[in-house]
Amino acid sequence: MIDIDRLAAWLDAQDVPGKGASIKHRLVTGGAQNEIYEIRRGEELHAALRIPPLSAPPARDAGILREWRIVKGLGGTDVPQPKAVAVCEDPSVLGRTFYLMDFVDGWSPMSARTWPAPFDTDQEARAGLATELIDGIALLSRVDWRAQGLEGLGRPEGFHERQVDRWTAMLAKVGRRELPGFAEAEAWLRAHRPIDYIPGVLHGDYQFANVMYRHGAPARLAAILDWEMGTVGDPKLDLAWVIDKWPADTSSGEGGFSYVDMTGMPGRDAMIARYAAVSGRQVDDLDYYLVLSRFKLAIVIEQGFQRAGNNPTLKAFGPVALDLMGRAADLASSTSYAVTESRPSPVTSK
Repeated sequence: MIDIDRLAAWLDAQDVPGKGASIKHRLVTGGAQNEIYEIRRGEELHAALRIPPLSAPPARDAGILREWRIVKGLGGTDVPQPKAVAVCEDPSVLGRTFYLMDFVDGWSPMSARTWPAPFDTDQEARAGLATELIDGIALLSRVDWRAQGLEGLGRPEGFHERQVDRWTAMLAKVGRRELPGFAEAEAWLRAHRPIDYIPGVLHGDYQFANVMYRHGAPARLAAILDWEMGTVGDPKLDLAWVIDKWPADTSSGEGGFSYVDMTGMPGRDAMIARYAAVSGRQVDDLDYYLVLSRFKLAIVIEQGFQRAGNNPTLKAFGPVALDLMGRAADLASSTSYAVTESRPSPVTSK
């Protein structure tokens, strides 16, 4: 998709560093949602260009602008994040809306699949990968989103009141089969609320697959990536997303994220405690967020399954959605968490 001459002319007009120098580029990764290119221009510009493919639906352009706003908004904070460079909404340049940010010199657990040295053999160093992962969302939850220009990114007011209605409506649009446990989880969520609610920046799909680390030890988080689902909402949903299947004891190497070996990492309780210490948030209501995250993800996964057609990857979503909804209902029926709707969660401004 990269028309080098048009890109060069546009970059020159934006006064982006490297003006007049030749451009080198390569495709880093491509998919249905976004393509990412590495862009070099002389010694002054080394950037990642993020753009939807031409086949992506028109809504992806708005999604790119949303991502750009978050990347730019996190500039100057202590959240590991590449510097925002420039954004283009003019489709005559490259056919779609795109933006550039500093290229991250690091590695992705999703791309590596196996831990690079020394994390492949040094379990103490590997433990730092987990600590850095949880610190990423803990620091994100502390961002003053109003001061960073993220007002209007989401609708934090009434966030929890809307959740069940939103995901139930989505399921009604795509549902062609019963999801056992749905009624139980829905009823529980309608009857309960978190202890408190401090709006903040929410990534929406936080995990090892969506971060990058610096090369070498000790572990250092380099960037949080893929902000398609980013919004201003309740950041503790990110915690629930990460911790849901985190092993209580990682020594066996079982459980957790299927694409990485978690042996030697801190256990579940230690990760939760770390989040609480760094974020400054209480986590006594974590079960509420676990039920909500399982309920939400089950419906998102079910949507993919229902449009699978002959796609084997999406077909595999079928049992995953059933498992998630069943686990949401199981936790709803077994938890001792009892803060109910009759005691609405206070909203603390931040």
